[in-house]
Amino acid sequence: MICLLDTDITSLIRKGTQPLVNQRAHAYLNQHGSFTISLITRYEILRGLKATNAAVQLASFETRCSYHKILPITDDLIVIASNIWADLKQTGQPIGDIDPIIAATALHHGLSLATGNVAHFSRIPGLTVEDWTQP
Repeated sequence: MICLLDTDITSLIRKGTQPLVNQRAHAYLNQHGSFTISLITRYEILRGLKATNAAVQLASFETRCSYHKILPITDDLIVIASNIWADLKQTGQPIGDIDPIIAATALHHGLSLATGNVAHFSRIPGLTVEDWTQP
C-alpha cells in the first residue's frame, strides 16, 4: 500500500541515522519509486532547517522533494482535519494542530500513514498507521 510519510519518518530518512527506517525506506522506494508527503511535512522540515541555517541539508531536502510527490493542502483536507481535531478535543485526546492535517491528507487520498508517532495517530478512526521505527 502507498504510504504518506509523517514528518518524523521523513526527517529520519533525511538524516539516515536509523537502520530500520532506512531499510524500510529503501524497500518502499524499490516497490513504489517515490515517497509521498504532505505539504505540511514539507513546511515542518523547511522551517527546522532554515531556523538552524542548515544550508547543505536544506539544499539536499529541496532536491529530494523534486523527486517525490507532495500533496497539497486543500479546503477538503482542512474540513477533515478540523473534524479530527474537534472529535479528539471533545474526547480529551487532542494531538495538536499539525497532525490532524497530516492525518486528513492520508485519509482523503486513501493512504496509510508511515510514522513513529503511533500514540497520536492511532486515535484517528479509519486511519491505517504503519510504525516504521519498530520491527
